[in-house]
Amino acid sequence: MASSTPAPEVSYDPHTAAFAPFGPEGDGDQPVWNPTEESVRPVRGRHRVVKQRTGMARSGAVLGVGVIAAVGAGGIATAKDKSPVAISMPDVDLGAVAEGIPVVGGLVSDGGDDDPTPQGEATSPFGGTVTQAGLDTSDATTTVVTADAGEALRARILQQADQQQTGAAQAALEEAAEQAAGKAAEEAADQAAEEEAERKRKAAEEAARKAEAERLAKLAASYTLPLNSYQLTSTFGQSGSMWSSNHTGLDFAAPTGTPVKAVHSGEIVEAGWAGSYGYRIILRLDDGTEVWYAHLSSMTVTTGKVTTGDVIGRVGSTGNSTGAHLHMEVRPGGGDPIDPLAWLRSKGQSI
Repeated sequence: MASSTPAPEVSYDPHTAAFAPFGPEGDGDQPVWNPTEESVRPVRGRHRVVKQRTGMARSGAVLGVGVIAAVGAGGIATAKDKSPVAISMPDVDLGAVAEGIPVVGGLVSDGGDDDPTPQGEATSPFGGTVTQAGLDTSDATTTVVTADAGEALRARILQQADQQQTGAAQAALEEAAEQAAGKAAEEAADQAAEEEAERKRKAAEEAARKAEAERLAKLAASYTLPLNSYQLTSTFGQSGSMWSSNHTGLDFAAPTGTPVKAVHSGEIVEAGWAGSYGYRIILRLDDGTEVWYAHLSSMTVTTGKVTTGDVIGRVGSTGNSTGAHLHMEVRPGGGDPIDPLAWLRSKGQSI
């Protein structure tokens, strides 16, 4: 049973950390207190005995802070004897993350010169050194290398994508340019072909014109008009009371006795009186065409061969005639008559 005797008053010296009672047995003003069983009673209630933190406690706190920092940075401190594990972090700037995390070494250091851990680092209980990001040095190196490799790969992929896009655009431009060039070449070829065809057509026309001119020149040399001086009074197909049907020939008005010539070489096959035609001469040409000369006043040649320009008769007004003139008909193959005017022009004669 505890004694009811009150405990002596004591004072606490923070420098010596000793309790001393006031009394005559102490040294000077601070006598030594010798505790007894009754004076030392257990402390009850909510009072606690304050314990000073030792170095081990502080190290544990530091270790906890380091672990928290490592987890916040996306990694965890590992022992050096374990193989490092790469930490994949998409597009994370580790330097920026590390700047926002308190330096573990700064928390551990108490400002003394004897602290063996450099500023910004702490010793891991597993044997490694914890960096500012809370990672083991080997892990931090692996993380940085992995992040750099990922960033490099990403940059390479983007560069390849840009190159592919640029290549595709360039290929499209080249294809469009080739198509445009091909189309322009085709158009140029078509235009050249058209120009060549036009040139050939004009050349052919010119050649044909020259050939016709040569032919007409030869015919002009071998053909001639029946009279040197004349006036056309009635044309082919003209109608009138003088004819039972439309006019079948071409009338050359000229004075009586005007010489009449053979228009081409041939043979006189008939000469004499022919009713309404009066005196008539029929000249058959080499191609079988018959040329009739009518209303003659006289016939110079009545049979045989003649050449171009030979005089075969003279202008008159015999038969069914109203005045002196030469009625000329042209009958291919001895058949129906055709227009003498067109026939003479086809033989190169200007009429």
